[in-house]
Amino acid sequence: MNIHFSKYHGTGNDFILIDNRENTTLLTTKQIAQMCHRRFGIGADGLMLLELEAGYDFKMVYYNSDGHTSSMCGNGGRCITRFAHDIGIKKDEYSFMASDGPHKSWIDDKGIVRLKMKDVHTVEIHNTYEFVNTGSPHFVKTVNDLKSYPVYKEGNAIRNSEKFKAEGINVNFVEVLEDDQLFVRTYERGVEDETFSCGTGVTAAALVHAHNDRGFNHIAIKTLGGELFVEFDKSADESFENIWLCGPAVKVFEGRA
Repeated sequence: MNIHFSKYHGTGNDFILIDNRENTTLLTTKQIAQMCHRRFGIGADGLMLLELEAGYDFKMVYYNSDGHTSSMCGNGGRCITRFAHDIGIKKDEYSFMASDGPHKSWIDDKGIVRLKMKDVHTVEIHNTYEFVNTGSPHFVKTVNDLKSYPVYKEGNAIRNSEKFKAEGINVNFVEVLEDDQLFVRTYERGVEDETFSCGTGVTAAALVHAHNDRGFNHIAIKTLGGELFVEFDKSADESFENIWLCGPAVKVFEGRA
């Protein structure tokens, strides 16, 4: 294919990134899946194209590792922001288009990439779990001893259950460490495995476990791949605004495929 790419990760959630501002990269589902394969390709949880979009700094086009387009990826949004900066798109604040609409992002003086997520107006409360759409649909279940929990087995069973199989769902298991600190592990649809971190998933978990019922929340999130934090305002009508997903985004290497 002879395509120049870069590899980035956000707390272990890893991505192949390609500058497609000249619209010269056309990839098939099979090619994307091959590139993302961890034994026969570059290896990644997903692939993103950075493209031009009128009125914005860029457009984020995201594919899961199975080669199919997908809904919003929070860690992907943070990584593509760092990628944009690294390829010469220098901004104090970025404005970009993604599958769930426009987003803002910026890189602070400590190198933390802050991504503004969509507002959330509904958290569905069920008997054994909560459902939240944070740009992607998320099943959130609170458990004990998450370190030893069978995330793959349980996550795969829920994702492929009769209720969720057709559209798919991301399954998050959460252990509350403190009022403002969570441990989150996620089984992701499209990857069909546990990932080291999921940005929209930790955001969903943070909203479910808001410690301040009215006002500002700052929640630290432990994942297998590192530390994230989520900030947001919770309003009196149980909706959430000014949601920011924050954490590192790191370039790993670049090459040609």
